[in-house]
Amino acid sequence: MTTTPFFNRQALHLMPDPSRVVVRPFRPAVEPRDFNTVDKTRANHIVERVLALDASEVKALLAATLDNFDGRHRNLLTKFERRAEEMEDAFCSHDSFTPMQRQLVGAYFMHEYSFEAAALFNPSIIMHPDQSGVPEGCGRFVMSLRAVGEGHVSSLTFRSGMVAADGTVSIDSPARLASVPEVTARTGDHLELAFDQTGDITERVIFPVTEMQANGIEDARFVAFSDQGKTTYYATYTAYSGREIRSELLETQDFVSFRMTPLTGPAARNKGMALFPRKIDGQYAMIARHDNENLHLIMSDNVHDWGLGKAVLKPKYPWEFVQIGNCGSPIELDEGWLLFTHGVGPVRRYAIGAVLLDKDDPSRVIARSKVPLIQPDQSEREGYVPNVVYTCGGMKLGDRIVLPYAISDTFSTVATVRISALLSLLVE
Repeated sequence: MTTTPFFNRQALHLMPDPSRVVVRPFRPAVEPRDFNTVDKTRANHIVERVLALDASEVKALLAATLDNFDGRHRNLLTKFERRAEEMEDAFCSHDSFTPMQRQLVGAYFMHEYSFEAAALFNPSIIMHPDQSGVPEGCGRFVMSLRAVGEGHVSSLTFRSGMVAADGTVSIDSPARLASVPEVTARTGDHLELAFDQTGDITERVIFPVTEMQANGIEDARFVAFSDQGKTTYYATYTAYSGREIRSELLETQDFVSFRMTPLTGPAARNKGMALFPRKIDGQYAMIARHDNENLHLIMSDNVHDWGLGKAVLKPKYPWEFVQIGNCGSPIELDEGWLLFTHGVGPVRRYAIGAVLLDKDDPSRVIARSKVPLIQPDQSEREGYVPNVVYTCGGMKLGDRIVLPYAISDTFSTVATVRISALLSLLVE
């Protein structure tokens, strides 16, 4: 990976860890990852086999199961019971389960999933909602990452860390355990999710729930959105069914409870949407690429509905001739809106650049990078997808930009740069 001399790459490698697992529903399904159908014949065969065991066999098998997975998950018995209840509609009439039978039946309809076994990439970063106890000039942050496991299924996971006053970045070790949230309310594809408040943020994994998300929740671009003195943390992301894509919106106040909502309008039929951190002239503003080539500025009265807007940035330099896209939400500076971009060049080589947009009229480009600021080099071009560097968003802290980014869709790192030095690299 090559950066311009002004970028200070940190000695950090966020590598995928196959030992981190969540427990997920197992559905005997006609089609793999079919979120709606269950092979009821197979499901009832399992139930019949459990009911054929005598009480001592049930007790011994449940104890062995718990012993085998001890220390890998919280509240497994509760999860087993809840899973049996979820499957009840698929079961034929049967004698009432004993408590142990119910727990054992639930265990047969769950499985472990190593959610980041293959890759941990495409990060975004925002200031942590809790800055208590942080020394002056420093900042605590939340980093989101796209995690990929078996079957190339993407989920959303988190890290936390600190930026020191001298620009040194440290990242906290993730919690040993990981868990998915409870779906507390659902209307169609509109979801309310809640995690256990006592768990660390690094335990929390947002895994696909709806059929539209079946193959992944991809590339969340987080932004701290301010409106009338209130901060809401939004993230635009791509829901991928395995056949179709759709942009959706994640919303939280505390990173414990979340709301997931499909976006509507023509722009939402594609990916790569990034919300500005505040309204402009009373409207929400979004940078998006809905034509697979150019970046558009879209204004809307409704944060959930987006038209096509107007093209503001088109490929200009050789490193971006194939297409350009945003690398997260614009960052507000005194000089204007700083927007990191990615460009695709020969042999689909991805590189990161930046543009500066007018603060009052972000459809006007003040300056842009003529050459890539960060690009793959010979020593770090291999990975799940070679020849790629990519980020879903940086943040401003003092006079620096902190920019996490991924290398070859495999692992992630972080760089910092002085704002004055970065702006000097952009040309009118």
